[in-house]
Amino acid sequence: MNEEIRELEPKVLWNKFADLNAVPRPSKKEERVIAFMKKFGEDLGLETVVDTVGNVIIKKPATPGMENRKKLVLQSHLDMVHQKNADTDFDFDNQGIEMYVDGDWVRAKGTTLGADNGLGVATIMAVLESDTIQHPAIEALFTIDEETGMTGAMGLKGGLLEGDILLNLDTEEDDEIGVGCAGGIDITAAKTYKEEVVPVNTTAYTITVKGLNGGHSGMDIIKGLGNANVFMNRLLYKGYEKYGLRVASIQGGSLRNAIPRESFAIVVVEEASANTFELELAEEIANIKAEYVNLEADLEIEITPTNLPEMVMEIGAQETAIKAIYAALNGVHRMSPEIDGLVETSNNIAKVVVANGEASVMCLTRSSVDSNKMDLANKLTSCFELGGFEVELSGSYPGWTPNMNSSIVKLTSELYKKINGEEAHVAACHAGLECGILGTHYPEMEMVSFGPTIKGAHSPDERASISSAKKYWHFFLEVLKETPVK
Repeated sequence: MNEEIRELEPKVLWNKFADLNAVPRPSKKEERVIAFMKKFGEDLGLETVVDTVGNVIIKKPATPGMENRKKLVLQSHLDMVHQKNADTDFDFDNQGIEMYVDGDWVRAKGTTLGADNGLGVATIMAVLESDTIQHPAIEALFTIDEETGMTGAMGLKGGLLEGDILLNLDTEEDDEIGVGCAGGIDITAAKTYKEEVVPVNTTAYTITVKGLNGGHSGMDIIKGLGNANVFMNRLLYKGYEKYGLRVASIQGGSLRNAIPRESFAIVVVEEASANTFELELAEEIANIKAEYVNLEADLEIEITPTNLPEMVMEIGAQETAIKAIYAALNGVHRMSPEIDGLVETSNNIAKVVVANGEASVMCLTRSSVDSNKMDLANKLTSCFELGGFEVELSGSYPGWTPNMNSSIVKLTSELYKKINGEEAHVAACHAGLECGILGTHYPEMEMVSFGPTIKGAHSPDERASISSAKKYWHFFLEVLKETPVK
């Protein structure tokens, strides 16, 4: 299946991507891809270093005639988001990604593709291996764990790199030149609860929410897409308020940086109320579908009878948990007053788990303004604490403040217009790029971000444009050749 990928143009790029995608590389489990990249650099005879946290740095001298240019740091992250459809049988820890061509798109069979940020990694690999591409001295920086905490970028020590300019290859629209990004913070709300024996004369149901688009919780949050945890909680609230619904378990969402596509709950209601409960929830489901008919065409919400569970949540704990989740903000909190169309601050209710006496809610709050990031984090903390949760804030990372006067911003903007005959979209984004963190370690280093068009990142609908990859590759090579003189 992956052989057709190797025949795409530019072959050097797609072949490296296929090589990389054969290596399992989930966030927090990058041992194999670190070893793969270390061997890649050493086999080329290039200086290769693995730092104390697992980042891989490979250095390559300038090609003849390019020695007087500023040194470049080429940077991408090794890990990928692992999401799959519920009916897809796939082991991310041990299998390589199964890719196929669909018109102008490369896709994966029922899973995320790993183009985020695998195409950036493949780009750098191609340059390191080439003996024909013109380039200045290069320091290739392959970071780990970008998707679940950016611990690779955070753990990078100052002094390891000497580059003047950093090219981050992690932007997902080929007409965009990134000059800034949002910071983020993880919010984890947890509580224990007493379980009660299922009341007598009750009937049990499984509530299933599925078929949502999902997507990147930063880049896609502005689209107002459905959130499976929000939909599920809305149904649970309705069922509890009107029919005394009791929750046995909830399993919704997976990763903080992915808008949740699926949620599953087991609930019970009194037998005497079962028919009217089904009818009223059917009306609420119809309302949700009508509200999202133009955004979530494949949304499915099902209520099906199931076997009675043994235990349910203690009713007081259930009520406060449902109400806290209902009150917690999900989606855009504030648009930027300085940059038109840019989300400044948002929150994603990413994962909700209730089972065996323990309940947890995981969120990712993002903002390009650190004070507003913490303000929203404090609001969410207050909301969950009022619901009886203990709240932990962790993994905070800074945003990247735009520097519109840098030489690399000017160069890439002018080159894009020269090559494509139109202006690039020079902008900040609501995703969390590593540039903000790397800039704290290397404050004098100029930075810019660009990449090929990738749609549906962080979801099984992730796909990379083949024509865009050609456009991006040509632009990238021109940037290498036109790197400013020292």
